[in-house]
Amino acid sequence: SPSEVIHWNSPKKLRVKNKHVEFFRNLYLTFLEYDGNLLRRELFGCPSEADVNSENLQKQLSELDEDDLCYEFRRERFTVHRTHLYFLHYEYEPASDNTDVTLVAQLSMDRLQMLEAICKHWEGPISLALYLSDAEAQQFLRYAQGSEVLMSRHNVGYHIVYKEGQFYPVNLLRNVAMKHISTPYMFLSDIDFLPMYGLYEYLRKSVIQLDLANTKKALIVPAFETLRYRLSFPKSKAELLSMLDMGTLFTFRYHVWTKGHAPTNFAKWRTATTPYRVEWEADFEPYVVVRKDCPEYDRRFVGFGWNKVAHIMELDAQEYEFTVLPNAYMIHMPHAPSFDITKFRSNKQYRICLKTLKEEFQQDMSRHYGFAALKYLTAENNS
Repeated sequence: SPSEVIHWNSPKKLRVKNKHVEFFRNLYLTFLEYDGNLLRRELFGCPSEADVNSENLQKQLSELDEDDLCYEFRRERFTVHRTHLYFLHYEYEPASDNTDVTLVAQLSMDRLQMLEAICKHWEGPISLALYLSDAEAQQFLRYAQGSEVLMSRHNVGYHIVYKEGQFYPVNLLRNVAMKHISTPYMFLSDIDFLPMYGLYEYLRKSVIQLDLANTKKALIVPAFETLRYRLSFPKSKAELLSMLDMGTLFTFRYHVWTKGHAPTNFAKWRTATTPYRVEWEADFEPYVVVRKDCPEYDRRFVGFGWNKVAHIMELDAQEYEFTVLPNAYMIHMPHAPSFDITKFRSNKQYRICLKTLKEEFQQDMSRHYGFAALKYLTAENNS
């Protein structure tokens, strides 16, 4: 009698019916939930060619002082994470007019609920880095497959960076998402923000208007926030200003960290009809649109604190012009505090190490950019 044979890599393997398949199906489903890092150890010592990258990594790690109270922070920047690029089907051909913009963001399991809303607000390409365990990756797969909104979009690249270590490697995630875009420009956003309706098309027009192809500019999308979980999203700038006056919306972090967005000059933005330039100030961390060749984020910053500030400082050191867009906005949606901000607030050593890394970053900036970078040290001392 003819026997049914199915290759074990076939997606149909979970639907096959024969008396032996149940055993292997359970084995397979169990294996999916395992921590893949268990397979990174060499179980058998086979002679192999020396890997130059691995040797360099070991050398860098050996130079770290294990008695240093910030050792775990320093070690994190050298951690090599398993990464699964394009976890789901991706298919996108950038617009031929060279104005296309990809929204870039990173997230963990607790922010999955933002994905559908972002997809409804932004019709252009998206590049996302997700920090997940192997088991969470399978949960995400089931979540995505059950979502009509996500399954209807093939221009969203999902890149899984697998969990390892005790910190959230926020800037590594951003770099992974940035590296895998196929458009000439990118909008560096965060997963908790909803862009205004129509922002994608507006940014493409701004790219031409402000000649981003031939100038070093970072276009600022002004950031606002709501403390309400249910928000009637403003359809226009006029509607947003009205909600701002009524106290339904606020400028982002107005209550807790004004310095982060103060240089955007929201008072000027209210009446602005044309783009305007602003100067860098200490602790500035706006959300920007830049060319894809902009500098990467600095990996030494993990978890909460200084991860975006350091990047904006480097853009300024490389003489990017900061230009505020008069008819663009994004709104931060409320959520529970992240694990990392809780650690920052409650752990004195965490705060001390962040301060140390910050000072080392500024020293590196002075060495790299010379006299021009001295202003960052001065600004820090005055702030």
